[in-house]
Amino acid sequence: MSYKIVVDSCCELPENLLSDKRFERVPLGLEVGEYSILDDENFNQAEFLRKVAEYPKCPKSSCPSPERFLESYREEVDHVYAVTLSGHLSGSYNSAVLGKKLYEEKYGKKQIHVVDSQSASGGEAQIALKLMELEEAGCSFEQITEKIDAFRDSVQTYFVLDNLETLRKNGRLTGVRALVASTLNIKPVMGADKGEIIQRSQTIGIKKALGKLAELAASEVKNPQERRLIITHCNAPERAEQVKRQILAHASFQECIIMDTRGISSMYANDGGVIVTT
Repeated sequence: MSYKIVVDSCCELPENLLSDKRFERVPLGLEVGEYSILDDENFNQAEFLRKVAEYPKCPKSSCPSPERFLESYREEVDHVYAVTLSGHLSGSYNSAVLGKKLYEEKYGKKQIHVVDSQSASGGEAQIALKLMELEEAGCSFEQITEKIDAFRDSVQTYFVLDNLETLRKNGRLTGVRALVASTLNIKPVMGADKGEIIQRSQTIGIKKALGKLAELAASEVKNPQERRLIITHCNAPERAEQVKRQILAHASFQECIIMDTRGISSMYANDGGVIVTT
């Protein structure tokens, strides 16, 4: 059966899949003052981070319209899957669901399944790659929708950022009761609970925070030999490699993928952020 996997642009895809016809990235919008762009193939991370650093206020994002998702569903394939960042962080999931309803009203029924990743960045990639695996294995649409929702619930997300201000000012830390002052150099290790950001731990200094992140990821993963380790980073390849070494010293994974973040993830992770999903 033919299929298509639609992801919003918060999903980081491996380089070899960016031009793969089985995938389509639907871009979110990015705004830094009067600087407004789409998070598409033209995204320039260095330029964007410079704009953010120079802007005294907080950058913002906008989700794709339902009509944009509808267009992505129109391809002549048997099965369509849409994977979005957490519904607690963006309206992208609601747009994807509404896009499905609009499609059905206009063109009739089609096997479309929309997945709220309850994560972001590498968490979305985990789900997109699993969907590809299940389709290539010949599973039915019904089997895949059941399996992918269970897989989504098993994905663990962890991250350490140098700066949480973008998340805080955009109201994305509602599940975090309090964060200590950054002037104390205390770095929280963050995670996700059903798509809502939570604080898992805290340490003094970024090096110890990354070490704690690695410790949590390695100790909490179940059956790592059957799973991918995906590490995404915002302009911080050395930190990503450090975290990879620390995790793999304690757990062996089926595959490890390291990717630099594109627009939306770069906006929220900020320069130096590291995100791990297992």
